Amino acid sequence: MADEKLAKLREAVAGLSQISDNEKSGFISLVARYLSGEEEHVEWAKIHTPTDEVVVPYDTLEAPPEDLEETKKLLNKLAVLKLNGGLGTTMGCTGPKSVIEVRNGFTFLDLIVIQIESLNKKYGSNVPLLLMNSFNTHEDTLKIVEKYTNSNIEVHTFNQSQYPRVVADEFLPWPSKGKTCKDGWYPPGHGDIFPSLMNSGKLDLLLSQGKEYVFIANSDNLGAIVDMKILNHLIHKQNEYCMEVTPKTLADVKGGTLISYEDKVQLLEIAQVPDAHVNEFKSIEKFKIFNTNNLWVNLKAIKRLVEADALKMEIIPNPKEVDGVKVLQLETAAGAAIRFFDHAIGINVPRSRFLPVKATSDLQLVQSDLYTLVDGFVTRNPARTNPSNPSIELGPEFKKVGCFLGRFKSIPSIVELDTLKVSGDVWFGSSITLKGKVTITAQPGVKLEIPDGAVIENKDINGPEDL
Repeated sequence: MADEKLAKLREAVAGLSQISDNEKSGFISLVARYLSGEEEHVEWAKIHTPTDEVVVPYDTLEAPPEDLEETKKLLNKLAVLKLNGGLGTTMGCTGPKSVIEVRNGFTFLDLIVIQIESLNKKYGSNVPLLLMNSFNTHEDTLKIVEKYTNSNIEVHTFNQSQYPRVVADEFLPWPSKGKTCKDGWYPPGHGDIFPSLMNSGKLDLLLSQGKEYVFIANSDNLGAIVDMKILNHLIHKQNEYCMEVTPKTLADVKGGTLISYEDKVQLLEIAQVPDAHVNEFKSIEKFKIFNTNNLWVNLKAIKRLVEADALKMEIIPNPKEVDGVKVLQLETAAGAAIRFFDHAIGINVPRSRFLPVKATSDLQLVQSDLYTLVDGFVTRNPARTNPSNPSIELGPEFKKVGCFLGRFKSIPSIVELDTLKVSGDVWFGSSITLKGKVTITAQPGVKLEIPDGAVIENKDINGPEDL
């Protein structure tokens, strides 16, 4: 039955003119693995907590050389790659998420470029920036990067694969059933980075320039900056792959974690966990770290493994309903590739290297006085003594970036804030200070305005009378 399905699918895919032969064979190979049911189930009893040799504590890393010339040599072995395939739809934006303004009028992409520019300027190095786009973000990104043509960094863009969504009940590619617009296709997750880097010609280009490592990170993670200590460690120890992990808090219970399994370091995601053990996986007692998706990978090793077709990452089936049609997307994650590389390690990094902006509540954190911006680097305000960031919950009125910005005359001071919960039609004046635990609730049909200069500490505000 599976063979029959695959044969029909293969025939239909052969007739799709919109994608390359590489994309067709990559897609068929993914579907064949999915249909064969080769999913490896993790045997719970074989899971071990990794030792400090496998997940290295950041503070045990040697300091990198202080010599400018030595630092330049290290940096010239590095390329930075940002995953830029995502749209800002969850935050109400239509283009690539990386062009949302984060701070002082700068977008994610501006900050990334400024950071690498300052490195290249300081050390006279040549660290290039690569952006992996999807077909959703490609055209917009090409226009956007034009503004960096006079900067001192090479900016390269390439596209990840474009695969057809599969109509679930017939198991045929949707584009061959007439859905030829963008909705008929999907980008197959960031695990696709390795073949796409190779197929685009960018991998060979980097190798010809003497690059040895690529630092991969999500474009919306403001903490994912080049770290000389990590680069120095990997080059000296010849680790082919490094995943940055950081201590888990209760907000990160769903994040993947690193385990030692049959003498290999491996990523364990919640989807692989047997139902009986999900609570154990989510607890922060046994699994204390999670994957930040900041990855450092040796370029020659990528070439070797892609050429050998050895990167068989766990398949993530992603069923969706689009225009009333049930479709299936098969995806993979870059972090799951860790077990295929030699001398792969994790490094347990400070939480400051994980500062993603997934929602407007995260945007409020990074736009506030909790952070300052210097040379494109977002740095935490030392005046905040609590190592954790405030927990912020904003109601649906704040979900879209435009609405969020419209409701604040200026972002309140939150250096001494623990938690903030806002619901209803709430509007903030300028120069407001929030401290401790604050809840602000506008009653249905009532517009609640917080006046300029208000200082609110450990209070529940349900109307103007509480101010």
